[in-house]
Amino acid sequence: MPLRPSIIALAALLFGANATLADSVQSVQTGLVDITINAPPGDRNLRGFLWYPTEKNTGQVRAHGNAVWEPIKVIPDAPLPIRPTAPTATTTDQYPLVVLSHGMFGNARNQAWLAQSLTRQGYFVAAIDHPGTSTFQRAPLDQRRLWQRPHDISRTIDHIIDDPEFGPLIDQNRIYMAGHSLGGLTAVWLAGGRYDPAKIDAFCRDNPAELVCNILGDWGIAKTPEDRLTIAQDWSDPRISAFAVFDLGGTQTFSVESLAKIDRPMLVIGAPLDIAGMDLDIESRALVAALPAATTTYIEPASLSHFDFLGLCTQNALAILQDEAPEDMFVCQDGITERRQDHKAVTAQVLDFFSTY
Repeated sequence: MPLRPSIIALAALLFGANATLADSVQSVQTGLVDITINAPPGDRNLRGFLWYPTEKNTGQVRAHGNAVWEPIKVIPDAPLPIRPTAPTATTTDQYPLVVLSHGMFGNARNQAWLAQSLTRQGYFVAAIDHPGTSTFQRAPLDQRRLWQRPHDISRTIDHIIDDPEFGPLIDQNRIYMAGHSLGGLTAVWLAGGRYDPAKIDAFCRDNPAELVCNILGDWGIAKTPEDRLTIAQDWSDPRISAFAVFDLGGTQTFSVESLAKIDRPMLVIGAPLDIAGMDLDIESRALVAALPAATTTYIEPASLSHFDFLGLCTQNALAILQDEAPEDMFVCQDGITERRQDHKAVTAQVLDFFSTY
Protein backbone atom coordinates (compact mmCIF):
# COMPACT_ATOMS: atom_id res chain seq x y z
CA MET A 1 0.00 0.00 0.00
CA PRO A 2 2.58 2.60 0.96
CA LEU A 3 5.08 4.87 -0.63
CA ARG A 4 6.60 6.71 2.26
CA PRO A 5 6.47 10.52 2.07
CA SER A 6 10.25 10.91 2.05
CA ILE A 7 10.55 8.72 -1.03
CA ILE A 8 8.00 10.63 -3.01
CA ALA A 9 9.31 14.00 -1.90
CA LEU A 10 12.63 13.06 -3.44
CA ALA A 11 10.90 11.67 -6.51
CA ALA A 12 9.28 15.06 -7.05
CA LEU A 13 12.66 16.71 -7.70
CA LEU A 14 12.91 18.23 -11.16
CA PHE A 15 9.53 16.86 -12.36
CA GLY A 16 8.28 18.65 -15.41
CA ALA A 17 11.67 19.22 -17.04
CA ASN A 18 11.30 17.99 -20.65
CA ALA A 19 14.11 17.80 -23.19
CA THR A 20 13.75 17.43 -26.95
CA LEU A 21 15.27 14.25 -28.32
CA ALA A 22 15.73 12.31 -31.53
CA ASP A 23 14.40 8.78 -31.53
CA SER A 24 13.72 5.95 -33.90
CA VAL A 25 10.40 6.34 -35.65
CA GLN A 26 7.69 3.86 -34.77
CA SER A 27 4.32 3.49 -36.42
CA VAL A 28 2.48 4.63 -33.29
CA GLN A 29 3.84 7.19 -30.83
CA THR A 30 2.54 8.55 -27.53
CA GLY A 31 0.70 11.84 -27.48
CA LEU A 32 0.23 13.77 -24.24
CA VAL A 33 -2.15 16.41 -22.97
CA ASP A 34 -2.69 17.71 -19.44
CA ILE A 35 -6.01 17.01 -17.72
CA THR A 36 -7.73 19.62 -15.57
CA ILE A 37 -11.03 18.65 -13.96
CA ASN A 38 -12.57 21.57 -12.11
CA ALA A 39 -14.69 20.66 -9.15
CA PRO A 40 -18.43 21.19 -8.89
CA PRO A 41 -19.69 22.17 -5.44
CA GLY A 42 -18.69 19.54 -2.90
CA ASP A 43 -15.92 18.03 -5.01
CA ARG A 44 -12.22 18.74 -5.47
CA ASN A 45 -10.11 19.83 -8.41
CA LEU A 46 -8.18 17.10 -10.20
CA ARG A 47 -5.04 17.36 -12.32
CA GLY A 48 -3.32 14.74 -14.39
CA PHE A 49 -2.51 13.49 -17.87
CA LEU A 50 -4.02 11.79 -20.89
CA TRP A 51 -1.70 9.74 -23.08
CA TYR A 52 -2.96 8.55 -26.46
CA PRO A 53 -1.78 6.96 -29.73
CA THR A 54 -0.70 9.30 -32.48
CA GLU A 55 0.68 8.83 -35.97
CA LYS A 56 2.92 11.86 -35.65
CA ASN A 57 6.56 10.84 -35.38
CA THR A 58 8.35 14.15 -34.81
CA GLY A 59 8.60 16.48 -31.84
CA GLN A 60 9.26 13.88 -29.16
CA VAL A 61 10.35 15.10 -25.74
CA ARG A 62 11.34 13.43 -22.51
CA ALA A 63 8.60 13.75 -19.90
CA HIS A 64 7.72 12.58 -16.38
CA GLY A 65 11.33 11.98 -15.41
CA ASN A 66 13.91 13.52 -13.08
CA ALA A 67 17.28 12.75 -11.53
CA VAL A 68 15.93 9.57 -9.94
CA TRP A 69 13.31 8.39 -12.44
CA GLU A 70 13.81 7.71 -16.15
CA PRO A 71 11.49 9.75 -18.41
CA ILE A 72 9.26 8.39 -21.13
CA LYS A 73 9.02 9.71 -24.68
CA VAL A 74 5.94 11.69 -25.66
CA ILE A 75 4.73 14.21 -28.22
CA PRO A 76 2.88 16.99 -26.39
CA ASP A 77 -0.45 18.01 -27.94
CA ALA A 78 0.08 15.58 -30.80
CA PRO A 79 -2.67 15.14 -33.43
CA LEU A 80 -5.32 12.63 -32.47
CA PRO A 81 -5.44 9.35 -34.37
CA ILE A 82 -7.68 9.59 -37.42
CA ARG A 83 -7.80 5.92 -38.33
CA PRO A 84 -7.09 2.59 -36.59
CA THR A 85 -3.35 2.37 -35.93
CA ALA A 86 -3.09 -0.73 -33.76
CA PRO A 87 -4.81 -4.08 -33.22
CA THR A 88 -6.96 -2.68 -30.38
CA ALA A 89 -8.58 -0.01 -32.56
CA THR A 90 -11.89 -0.86 -34.18
CA THR A 91 -13.16 -0.10 -37.65
CA THR A 92 -15.21 2.70 -36.12
CA ASP A 93 -12.01 4.50 -35.13
CA GLN A 94 -12.73 4.07 -31.44
CA TYR A 95 -10.15 3.05 -28.89
CA PRO A 96 -10.13 1.49 -25.42
CA LEU A 97 -9.47 3.67 -22.37
CA VAL A 98 -7.45 2.67 -19.31
CA VAL A 99 -7.55 4.82 -16.16
CA LEU A 100 -4.63 4.47 -13.72
CA SER A 101 -4.67 5.06 -9.96
CA HIS A 102 -1.39 5.69 -8.11
CA GLY A 103 -0.31 4.43 -4.70
CA MET A 104 -0.08 6.24 -1.38
CA PHE A 105 1.75 9.56 -1.77
CA GLY A 106 2.44 8.71 -5.39
CA ASN A 107 1.23 10.69 -8.38
CA ALA A 108 -0.12 10.49 -11.91
CA ARG A 109 3.39 10.01 -13.35
CA ASN A 110 4.15 6.78 -11.46
CA GLN A 111 2.86 4.40 -14.14
CA ALA A 112 3.79 6.54 -17.15
CA TRP A 113 5.94 3.61 -18.31
CA LEU A 114 2.79 1.50 -18.61
CA ALA A 115 0.88 4.33 -20.26
CA GLN A 116 3.53 4.57 -22.98
CA SER A 117 3.40 0.83 -23.67
CA LEU A 118 -0.39 0.82 -23.80
CA THR A 119 -0.69 3.82 -26.10
CA ARG A 120 1.63 2.21 -28.60
CA GLN A 121 -0.85 -0.65 -28.73
CA GLY A 122 -3.76 1.68 -29.41
CA TYR A 123 -5.02 2.53 -25.92
CA PHE A 124 -5.93 5.90 -24.47
CA VAL A 125 -4.59 6.12 -20.89
CA ALA A 126 -5.48 8.63 -18.17
CA ALA A 127 -4.13 9.27 -14.67
CA ILE A 128 -4.76 11.97 -12.08
CA ASP A 129 -3.25 12.96 -8.74
CA HIS A 130 -5.55 11.89 -5.90
CA PRO A 131 -5.75 14.87 -3.48
CA GLY A 132 -4.79 13.94 0.05
CA THR A 133 -2.82 10.85 -0.91
CA SER A 134 -0.57 12.23 -3.66
CA THR A 135 2.99 13.50 -3.69
CA PHE A 136 1.92 17.12 -3.87
CA GLN A 137 -1.38 17.16 -1.98
CA ARG A 138 -1.67 15.68 1.52
CA ALA A 139 -4.43 17.63 3.22
CA PRO A 140 -5.70 15.65 6.24
CA LEU A 141 -9.34 16.26 5.31
CA ASP A 142 -8.80 14.66 1.88
CA GLN A 143 -6.96 11.75 3.48
CA ARG A 144 -9.88 11.16 5.83
CA ARG A 145 -12.33 11.14 2.93
CA LEU A 146 -10.73 8.11 1.34
CA TRP A 147 -13.93 7.29 -0.57
CA GLN A 148 -13.14 10.23 -2.83
CA ARG A 149 -10.47 8.11 -4.53
CA PRO A 150 -12.90 5.93 -6.53
CA HIS A 151 -15.02 9.01 -7.14
CA ASP A 152 -11.92 10.71 -8.65
CA ILE A 153 -11.65 7.87 -11.17
CA SER A 154 -15.33 8.07 -12.11
CA ARG A 155 -15.00 11.83 -12.59
CA THR A 156 -11.96 11.27 -14.80
CA ILE A 157 -13.93 8.88 -17.01
CA ASP A 158 -16.76 11.43 -17.18
CA HIS A 159 -14.31 14.15 -18.17
CA ILE A 160 -12.75 12.19 -21.01
CA ILE A 161 -15.88 10.72 -22.57
CA ASP A 162 -17.64 14.11 -22.36
CA ASP A 163 -14.74 15.89 -24.07
CA PRO A 164 -15.76 16.98 -27.60
CA GLU A 165 -12.40 15.94 -29.09
CA PHE A 166 -11.46 12.83 -27.13
CA GLY A 167 -14.89 11.50 -26.22
CA PRO A 168 -15.94 10.36 -29.72
CA LEU A 169 -12.71 8.34 -30.01
CA ILE A 170 -13.36 6.30 -26.85
CA ASP A 171 -15.14 2.96 -27.07
CA GLN A 172 -17.29 3.07 -23.94
CA ASN A 173 -17.63 -0.71 -24.00
CA ARG A 174 -13.86 -0.97 -23.48
CA ILE A 175 -13.07 1.11 -20.40
CA TYR A 176 -10.56 -0.51 -18.04
CA MET A 177 -8.70 0.40 -14.87
CA ALA A 178 -5.34 -0.43 -13.30
CA GLY A 179 -4.22 0.57 -9.82
CA HIS A 180 -1.05 0.14 -7.79
CA SER A 181 -0.96 -0.31 -4.01
CA LEU A 182 -3.56 2.12 -2.63
CA GLY A 183 -4.62 2.46 -6.26
CA GLY A 184 -5.31 -1.27 -6.20
CA LEU A 185 -7.65 -0.74 -3.28
CA THR A 186 -9.29 2.01 -5.33
CA ALA A 187 -9.77 -0.42 -8.21
CA VAL A 188 -11.44 -3.02 -6.00
CA TRP A 189 -13.74 -0.31 -4.67
CA LEU A 190 -14.77 0.58 -8.23
CA ALA A 191 -15.33 -3.09 -9.05
CA GLY A 192 -17.88 -3.41 -6.26
CA GLY A 193 -15.90 -4.03 -3.07
CA ARG A 194 -17.64 -2.43 -0.09
CA TYR A 195 -15.63 -0.89 2.74
CA ASP A 196 -16.68 -2.55 6.00
CA PRO A 197 -15.77 -0.33 9.00
CA ALA A 198 -16.72 -2.96 11.58
CA LYS A 199 -14.62 -5.64 9.86
CA ILE A 200 -11.46 -3.56 9.62
CA ASP A 201 -11.93 -2.28 13.18
CA ALA A 202 -12.03 -5.88 14.44
CA PHE A 203 -9.02 -6.83 12.30
CA CYS A 204 -6.97 -3.92 13.65
CA ARG A 205 -7.91 -4.67 17.26
CA ASP A 206 -6.37 -8.11 16.76
CA ASN A 207 -3.50 -6.91 14.55
CA PRO A 208 -2.63 -3.37 15.70
CA ALA A 209 0.88 -3.49 14.23
CA GLU A 210 -0.29 -4.17 10.66
CA LEU A 211 0.70 -1.46 8.21
CA VAL A 212 -2.83 -0.88 6.92
CA CYS A 213 -4.08 -0.35 10.49
CA ASN A 214 -1.42 2.26 11.23
CA ILE A 215 -2.18 4.17 8.03
CA LEU A 216 -5.95 4.15 8.44
CA GLY A 217 -5.56 5.16 12.08
CA ASP A 218 -3.21 8.02 11.27
CA TRP A 219 -5.63 9.34 8.66
CA GLY A 220 -8.68 9.06 10.90
CA ILE A 221 -10.59 6.84 8.46
CA ALA A 222 -14.21 6.00 9.40
CA LYS A 223 -14.03 7.49 12.89
CA THR A 224 -17.29 9.44 12.84
CA PRO A 225 -20.82 8.05 12.26
CA GLU A 226 -21.16 10.18 9.13
CA ASP A 227 -17.85 8.97 7.71
CA ARG A 228 -18.66 5.33 8.48
CA LEU A 229 -21.93 5.61 6.62
CA THR A 230 -20.40 7.37 3.62
CA ILE A 231 -17.35 5.14 3.21
CA ALA A 232 -19.49 1.99 3.33
CA GLN A 233 -21.62 3.05 0.37
CA ASP A 234 -21.38 1.49 -3.07
CA TRP A 235 -18.63 3.39 -4.93
CA SER A 236 -18.49 1.04 -7.93
CA ASP A 237 -18.57 2.24 -11.53
CA PRO A 238 -20.36 -0.14 -13.92
CA ARG A 239 -18.70 1.44 -16.98
CA ILE A 240 -15.37 -0.23 -16.17
CA SER A 241 -15.21 -3.62 -17.88
CA ALA A 242 -12.12 -5.15 -16.26
CA PHE A 243 -9.49 -4.31 -13.65
CA ALA A 244 -5.77 -4.86 -13.10
CA VAL A 245 -4.70 -4.71 -9.44
CA PHE A 246 -0.99 -4.28 -8.72
CA ASP A 247 0.17 -5.42 -5.25
CA LEU A 248 -2.72 -3.76 -3.46
CA GLY A 249 -2.94 -2.79 0.18
CA GLY A 250 -6.13 -2.71 2.23
CA THR A 251 -7.85 -5.98 1.32
CA GLN A 252 -9.01 -6.37 4.91
CA THR A 253 -11.15 -3.23 4.63
CA PHE A 254 -13.64 -4.95 2.28
CA SER A 255 -16.54 -7.12 3.29
CA VAL A 256 -16.07 -10.72 2.19
CA GLU A 257 -19.63 -10.75 0.87
CA SER A 258 -19.03 -7.80 -1.47
CA LEU A 259 -15.82 -9.32 -2.86
CA ALA A 260 -17.61 -12.58 -3.58
CA LYS A 261 -20.22 -10.70 -5.64
CA ILE A 262 -17.76 -8.92 -7.95
CA ASP A 263 -18.61 -10.21 -11.42
CA ARG A 264 -16.17 -8.24 -13.56
CA PRO A 265 -12.82 -9.73 -14.60
CA MET A 266 -9.88 -8.91 -12.37
CA LEU A 267 -6.17 -9.45 -12.92
CA VAL A 268 -4.35 -9.43 -9.58
CA ILE A 269 -0.55 -9.26 -9.52
CA GLY A 270 1.22 -9.85 -6.22
CA ALA A 271 4.82 -8.87 -5.50
CA PRO A 272 6.51 -11.54 -3.36
CA LEU A 273 9.78 -9.64 -2.77
CA ASP A 274 8.73 -7.87 0.42
CA ILE A 275 10.64 -4.60 0.78
CA ALA A 276 7.63 -2.41 1.60
CA GLY A 277 5.99 -4.15 4.55
CA MET A 278 3.34 -5.81 2.39
CA ASP A 279 1.98 -9.16 3.54
CA LEU A 280 0.59 -11.06 0.54
CA ASP A 281 -1.29 -13.44 2.82
CA ILE A 282 -3.57 -10.63 4.00
CA GLU A 283 -3.46 -8.61 0.78
CA SER A 284 -3.28 -10.00 -2.78
CA ARG A 285 -3.64 -13.67 -1.85
CA ALA A 286 -6.52 -12.90 0.51
CA LEU A 287 -8.20 -10.83 -2.20
CA VAL A 288 -7.94 -13.61 -4.74
CA ALA A 289 -9.31 -16.14 -2.25
CA ALA A 290 -12.38 -13.95 -1.73
CA LEU A 291 -13.05 -13.15 -5.42
CA PRO A 292 -15.00 -15.43 -7.77
CA ALA A 293 -12.51 -17.87 -9.29
CA ALA A 294 -14.15 -17.79 -12.71
CA THR A 295 -13.39 -14.10 -13.28
CA THR A 296 -10.08 -13.79 -11.40
CA THR A 297 -6.55 -14.19 -12.74
CA TYR A 298 -3.67 -14.20 -10.25
CA ILE A 299 0.05 -14.11 -10.92
CA GLU A 300 2.94 -13.68 -8.52
CA PRO A 301 6.20 -13.25 -10.48
CA ALA A 302 9.13 -14.34 -8.33
CA SER A 303 11.26 -11.32 -9.29
CA LEU A 304 8.63 -8.68 -8.50
CA SER A 305 8.74 -6.20 -5.60
CA HIS A 306 6.24 -3.55 -4.58
CA PHE A 307 8.20 -0.70 -6.12
CA ASP A 308 8.70 -2.42 -9.47
CA PHE A 309 5.35 -0.93 -10.48
CA LEU A 310 7.01 2.50 -10.40
CA GLY A 311 9.19 3.82 -13.21
CA LEU A 312 12.72 2.82 -14.13
CA CYS A 313 15.44 4.33 -11.96
CA THR A 314 18.28 6.30 -13.51
CA GLN A 315 21.92 5.22 -13.40
CA ASN A 316 22.52 7.88 -10.74
CA ALA A 317 19.42 7.12 -8.68
CA LEU A 318 21.05 5.06 -5.95
CA ALA A 319 23.83 7.61 -5.48
CA ILE A 320 21.29 10.43 -5.22
CA LEU A 321 19.18 8.46 -2.77
CA GLN A 322 22.27 7.59 -0.73
CA ASP A 323 23.06 11.30 -0.44
CA GLU A 324 19.53 12.65 0.02
CA ALA A 325 17.55 9.84 1.65
CA PRO A 326 19.64 6.73 2.37
CA GLU A 327 16.79 5.06 4.27
CA ASP A 328 14.82 5.02 1.02
CA MET A 329 17.38 3.46 -1.29
CA PHE A 330 15.28 0.30 -1.52
CA VAL A 331 12.84 2.09 -3.83
CA CYS A 332 15.42 1.68 -6.59
CA GLN A 333 16.65 -1.75 -5.58
CA ASP A 334 17.11 -3.67 -8.85
CA GLY A 335 15.42 -0.68 -10.44
CA ILE A 336 17.06 -0.66 -13.87
CA THR A 337 17.70 -3.85 -15.84
CA GLU A 338 15.64 -6.14 -13.61
CA ARG A 339 12.79 -3.65 -13.39
CA ARG A 340 12.78 -3.17 -17.15
CA GLN A 341 12.21 -6.91 -17.54
CA ASP A 342 9.46 -6.82 -14.93
CA HIS A 343 7.79 -3.96 -16.78
CA LYS A 344 7.79 -5.98 -19.99
CA ALA A 345 6.24 -8.96 -18.23
CA VAL A 346 3.57 -6.88 -16.48
CA THR A 347 2.73 -5.03 -19.70
CA ALA A 348 2.32 -8.29 -21.59
CA GLN A 349 -0.01 -9.63 -18.90
CA VAL A 350 -2.10 -6.46 -18.84
CA LEU A 351 -2.39 -6.27 -22.62
CA ASP A 352 -3.39 -9.91 -22.86
CA PHE A 353 -5.92 -9.55 -20.05
CA PHE A 354 -7.60 -6.37 -21.32
CA SER A 355 -7.68 -7.62 -24.91
CA THR A 356 -9.56 -10.70 -23.70
CA TYR A 357 -12.38 -8.49 -22.47
